[in-house]
Amino acid sequence: MKAAQEKQHLERVMRRYERYDLLIIDKLGYLPITADEAKLLFQLINGRYERKSTIITTNVPLSSWGTVLQSTATAEAILDRLVYHSHVIKIKGKSYRWVSVNS
Repeated sequence: MKAAQEKQHLERVMRRYERYDLLIIDKLGYLPITADEAKLLFQLINGRYERKSTIITTNVPLSSWGTVLQSTATAEAILDRLVYHSHVIKIKGKSYRWVSVNS
C-alpha cells in the first residue's frame, strides 16, 4: 500500500483489497510498521468494516498494538473496528515448528 501511495495508485489498490470477501493479514507486527503505514492499515480496515471479513494473525498482544503501530490512537481505532462483531482466537503453547524440530 505504501508503494501504491508513492506511485499515486493507492485508491485503486484500496478498492481492490476492499472487494475481497476475505482478506488475511499474516504476522502483523513481525516487521516494523511506520506511523504512515499504520494509517494506511487503518484506511484499509475502515474500508472493509462491517462489509467484508478480515483475519489478522500476530504474536503481538492487543495491549501492545499501540507500540507496534507507533500510535495508541491508530491502534485503538483499528482494534475497535476489528473486534466489533468478531471472534478473537488466542492460541497458547509452544511453537508447533519448534516442537517438530526438537522431536
